[in-house]
Amino acid sequence: MSGPPTTHRSRTAQADTGRSAVLELRGVRKEFPGVVALDGVDLRLFPGEVHALMGENGAGKSTLIKVLTGVHPSDGGTFTLDDEELRITGPLQAQQAGISTVYQEVNLCPNLSVAENILIGREPRRFGLIDWPELRRRARALVRDLGLDLDIDVTAPLNSHSLAVQQLVAIVRAVDISAKVLVLDEPTSSLDRDEVRQLFAVMRRLRDKGVAILFVTHFLDQVYDICDRVTILRNGGLEGEYAIGDLSRVELVQRMIGGELVELDALSDAVRTGAGEGAATGDRAAADADGTVAGDGGTGEAAGQEAFLRAEGLARRGSIAPFDLDVHAGEVVGLAGLLGSGRTEVARLFFGADQSDEGTLSVEGRPTVLRTPRAAIARKIAFCSEDRKGEGLVGELTVRENLVLALQAARGWARPLSRSRQDELTRHWISALDIRPANPETQVRNLSGGNQQKVLLARWLLTDPKLLILDEPTRGIDIGAKAEIQRLVRRLSGDGMAVLFISAELEEVLRLSHRVGVLRDHSLVTTLTNDGTLTPERVMATIATGAQT
Repeated sequence: MSGPPTTHRSRTAQADTGRSAVLELRGVRKEFPGVVALDGVDLRLFPGEVHALMGENGAGKSTLIKVLTGVHPSDGGTFTLDDEELRITGPLQAQQAGISTVYQEVNLCPNLSVAENILIGREPRRFGLIDWPELRRRARALVRDLGLDLDIDVTAPLNSHSLAVQQLVAIVRAVDISAKVLVLDEPTSSLDRDEVRQLFAVMRRLRDKGVAILFVTHFLDQVYDICDRVTILRNGGLEGEYAIGDLSRVELVQRMIGGELVELDALSDAVRTGAGEGAATGDRAAADADGTVAGDGGTGEAAGQEAFLRAEGLARRGSIAPFDLDVHAGEVVGLAGLLGSGRTEVARLFFGADQSDEGTLSVEGRPTVLRTPRAAIARKIAFCSEDRKGEGLVGELTVRENLVLALQAARGWARPLSRSRQDELTRHWISALDIRPANPETQVRNLSGGNQQKVLLARWLLTDPKLLILDEPTRGIDIGAKAEIQRLVRRLSGDGMAVLFISAELEEVLRLSHRVGVLRDHSLVTTLTNDGTLTPERVMATIATGAQT
């Protein structure tokens, strides 16, 4: 690969070089087989600052964090903590040095209680045994001390709580472990607005106490709301370090993608307005992979067609109230609502991951009971879960092995795919979706979030589905990869595929969807036609009031 881009530092960054960084990395290098993930990267974290780490997927952000916290050994460079050289040999040693990390996908023990997860390895003991009452008291105190206004039952298993609460529990644990450096890798990706505000209040309190916080996010507004400084990576190299006040949003995006603003505008316009060909599914996708997107807005011809999938009074007790919803061929139906409103619950019913208690589900006009995901796959329904790690990809397997999983499941294990066919399909989809690196034998855990999402999409597109359910497909990925996936959704819809699209970003839902189902408090409030006049304000008012406005 080419060398790292030219390094820049803003005037403010240069002026404060007399300050002492609590943590400084210089010339960090990391290689994986066939990939230079980091090439001479510098990073400085100052006490009492929130420092953003930005860059497109594949820029090296996750790798840098894992090197910093001892998950991966570095292949070069120096580390300095409190002006003393530091050798990080593993996560435990990093924690003992005062560096704690909360990753984008929670790495805790779901079968243990919240209290056990917070204090695991540091449990209070009495007469050599764990003092359970004291452990629970301390856990409640830690949650309370951070100002988290949430009713968290610390005695309940972690997996009984939502992903948002699990993320907050990971943050509570990390803060309790570390008092010098706190690394937050996409901590807000599973949080609603109120929870983000609570987290930011916690971050500000920690910052005011002198903690250095490294904050990784793809939400530009959050960077400008909470951060003091930003380091930008591009293609595994350091693009520059800047004071937030010295860099506009437009300049930040330009430096991240390494192109001119006109390129970003063209990319956004392609997704927003669309034109030309639709991309085909199955083996036709490669030929159309460079095509433009289908038309934007309106119901198009889909409204006059028989619904591919129709739910009537479908419900699951404690999960989602009875609702009616249909999805037609060639149509994108978006689901909008706050975290916990029932969006994912609808998707899981449609994929057979959960079972309904009442109502009916019809597929291609025929009443259908989907008792398992395998039954849904057999009916040409595909589901990309929001939990890429827990319910999607297998990190220890290669890109090739992950990609063929769904097709092999649909065929049955008595009809295994030959290795030559696996290689052929993998090469096809790596090219069609521009998966990087293009090595099919790379372990999928070594890919960036955006490229992992592409592998998951390729896995399901390989099965030639008629309905594609996408639950937060662009969460935690960069602007460029997000636009690619949005463009792909419109191409697939233009080629006749039915799509159910779920996203916490309301603008994204409106950009892609022909109709929008609005959910509130585990109920589908209404379905709105996106005819070009539908606005985020109108949808938000519907969410807030529970009534169509």
